[in-house]
Amino acid sequence: MVRTPFIDKNGIKRGAWSEDEDNKLRAFVERFGHPNWRQLPKYAGLMRCGKSCRLRWMNYLRPDLKKGNYSLEEDQLIIKLHNKLGNRWSAIAEKLGGRSDNDVKNHWHAHLKKRVRLTNTNSSQSESCQLNEQNVAATLTYPEVSSSDHLYSLFNGLTDHLIEQNQSIEQLSFFTSFETDSFSWTNNLETESFDLFSTQPFDNFWTKPFF
Repeated sequence: MVRTPFIDKNGIKRGAWSEDEDNKLRAFVERFGHPNWRQLPKYAGLMRCGKSCRLRWMNYLRPDLKKGNYSLEEDQLIIKLHNKLGNRWSAIAEKLGGRSDNDVKNHWHAHLKKRVRLTNTNSSQSESCQLNEQNVAATLTYPEVSSSDHLYSLFNGLTDHLIEQNQSIEQLSFFTSFETDSFSWTNNLETESFDLFSTQPFDNFWTKPFF
């Protein structure tokens, strides 16, 4: 919204510039330059302050002023210079060539500031994920074992395995021998009892009275 022009108590005109004022300022600067902005309005016939004349010339009237959309190279340069210089818009605009400091400032707040914030957020999240992965990997790492220690542990494990196998074989042979002996003993007992029963005489069984 453009402010309506008015004259303050000091006789200085404020508000929007008219076409006639733009022509006077342009003609004076193109002919004499701008060695002193404070004295320029007096000699150019303008009821403006020196700061207003300087901003009008730098941001709107100078012939080398570049307008329009920003290229990708310009955006990257603005982000790089802002990280280095901060909010020094005039110093940043000098490096761009043709862009005004006011235009650069508006472009930063309207487009680039949000982009840089999102990029920093994503990078911080990716770094935190990488740190978590590194911590998990560190907890899962095992201590390094030399070749001699590895061979020694392998030999001890093989020896223990052979000892266990030998014990199991001895236990198996003991149980099998015990079962074989017990089976033969029971078989002998059964055969002896059967033989004893079969050899008993039955001659007196039918002749001997019951009562």
